[in-house]
Amino acid sequence: MMKLLSKVSVFGLLISAFSLSGCQKTESPNTEKTASSTEDTAVKTLSIGFQKSSLNLLVARQQQLFEQAFPNAKIEWREFPAGPQMLEALAVGAVDFGYVGNTPPIFAQAAAKPLSYVAYEVVAPTGQAILVHADDKINTLQDLKGKRVAVQKGSSAHELLAKTLQKAGLSWQDIQPIWLPPADARAAFDKKAVDAWAIWEPYLGTAELQGHTKTLVDGSAFPTTYSFYIGNPDFIQKHPDSAQKFIHSVNSADQWIVKHQDQALQIYAQSTGLSTPVAQQVLNKRPKPSPVYALNPEVIKSQQQIADLFKQEQLIPVQIDIQHSVWSAQ
Repeated sequence: MMKLLSKVSVFGLLISAFSLSGCQKTESPNTEKTASSTEDTAVKTLSIGFQKSSLNLLVARQQQLFEQAFPNAKIEWREFPAGPQMLEALAVGAVDFGYVGNTPPIFAQAAAKPLSYVAYEVVAPTGQAILVHADDKINTLQDLKGKRVAVQKGSSAHELLAKTLQKAGLSWQDIQPIWLPPADARAAFDKKAVDAWAIWEPYLGTAELQGHTKTLVDGSAFPTTYSFYIGNPDFIQKHPDSAQKFIHSVNSADQWIVKHQDQALQIYAQSTGLSTPVAQQVLNKRPKPSPVYALNPEVIKSQQQIADLFKQEQLIPVQIDIQHSVWSAQ
């Protein structure tokens, strides 16, 4: 009887030991996996590309909204003169999120550059225009024929010029496009080295307030135009919740702007070096509020129509699919 009890006790101890050992083995890998997963997805550095037109981002920087959304990350800010230069940086991983007009991502896609459309914002109808000299005899769109027109290649102004030529019944062969970034285009325009200038805010407002210009056509002559917040696909894949946090931070900045107009004006003027009158003119044109949303079918269709026009006009070498590069939270 004692031998039997002894065997039962030993057997029970073995079962208990095995059970405890089994519990420990199933818990440990899960705990390690969770810790590893959290460590892998944590954003350590967030690089944001912006332009002088990116008021939401400028306010978000001043209010440190991205520091709140990504508390353990180092936030880096990189300024660019226009969208094409920013998307070049994004393609090589130097920028994680950025703000551009509607045209730069189309040219980037056509060049097989990696990007994701994260969100859109409605552009003020009068926020871009084609300017001519006040004393010129260019009064109609058709008068652009044979003229030298300065424009940043691949920018939203490039698309405005394309739509203007189409509306006027002109082709790209009918004008002399002069491909210049905004600062150089402004210098050429002031010297009358070009006859017209396709440009956006705040360069537009600066030229208008300093006089000697007249607006030939602006964005109000065409359907709604959108600007976009673009993300690096690899970065978003590594940090799946980063895009939603980015959108939330931008919208928080927009809500702050609506409630603090005077302070927003000061931030904009100080951040860009613009005079207060120019900064005020830009803000006056801006929709209030100016929220940011993930892309919907209407916006995707609008962007696809631009891409199709550019292919038709042989401005890009290949047909592209906008939907293919649209980020989705699902």
